[in-house]
Amino acid sequence: MRQPIIRLNPAELRSTPGYSHITVVEAGRLAFLAGQCPLDRSGAVVGVDDVDAQVDQIVANALIALAAVGAGPEHVVRSVIYVVSDDTKVLASVWQRLTGSALATAFTTASTLLGVAQLGFTGQLVELDLTATLVG
Repeated sequence: MRQPIIRLNPAELRSTPGYSHITVVEAGRLAFLAGQCPLDRSGAVVGVDDVDAQVDQIVANALIALAAVGAGPEHVVRSVIYVVSDDTKVLASVWQRLTGSALATAFTTASTLLGVAQLGFTGQLVELDLTATLVG
């Protein structure tokens, strides 16, 4: 039986800080999660001016969204992380908080971290875009 998700890092490419250069999904359905924002259930931005609080809210929201389709962090095949900052220390801090969270396994796959000028909600500092494979 083939593995449904294969993560690869060719020896000829530089090593990564935990993610894979290539993720192969053998077959099946995919779930594309809308950008997960640091919003509570009422729609309020959580942690205005607190990037750690926003990351924590995004993790909680992403876990709920994944569970709604019968998936978990281990089923994520692509992630894109948007951070309102051009400071590499802030970007690294967000990466470390995500990779230390309950969603950590999601970031062992193909992943991109971007510094951006602005996101959709006033006070929003972080957003997370996930694609997951639905196995079974």
